[in-house]
Amino acid sequence: MYLMNSIHSFFHRKFTIAIVLTLLSACFLITVSFVIGKNDFFFLLNIDLGILSDYFFRFWTNLGDGIIWILVTILFFIYEKRKFPLLLSTLVLSTLFTQVTKRFIFPETLRPTAAIDNLPSIHTVPGVELATLHSFPSGHTATAFSIFLLACILSKKTWVLPIGFVCAWLVGYSRIYLAQHFPIDVGGGMVVAVLAVYISLTIQKRWDEKSQPKRT
Repeated sequence: MYLMNSIHSFFHRKFTIAIVLTLLSACFLITVSFVIGKNDFFFLLNIDLGILSDYFFRFWTNLGDGIIWILVTILFFIYEKRKFPLLLSTLVLSTLFTQVTKRFIFPETLRPTAAIDNLPSIHTVPGVELATLHSFPSGHTATAFSIFLLACILSKKTWVLPIGFVCAWLVGYSRIYLAQHFPIDVGGGMVVAVLAVYISLTIQKRWDEKSQPKRT
């Protein structure tokens, strides 16, 4: 019993740390965007780091693309089929929160290359098609951090927390580096991920309670 409680405490602590790190990151990006201005903060982070970085972030940003959910779904069916409601609700909620905010709450929010007049000052990567509308929040960031938080819930590996956090952060930064989003959009995507996963945990808990055989 002591061992089981210790394991449960470890997983709870790891997920709590992941939530705190994600929210602190979101608060940092959003706060600095308001303090110094979202355009100036964008230029501070959207710097040319060289051709290798161009190739890296052009590839890495795909880890936040919606298609990555297919791979995650396959892994869930192999290793955590009982937690499928957690996955499904996270996918649905993160998508719903992102798209409703983009298209109905802030439908006219422009992306960097459409919002900033001084286009030559923006670092762009050849071959990357630049969007112009529906900037807030970043869907790629929401996907990356949702998967990161799910991994912290389900994986027994201690490295998942630091490595997963860095990987998710790189996806978020890639959106700024590729001139697809402002930092405030990336922060918004992190908040979406936290909300989606937290609500999904409640859904999973209720699913587990209903699935338990009734005692007579």
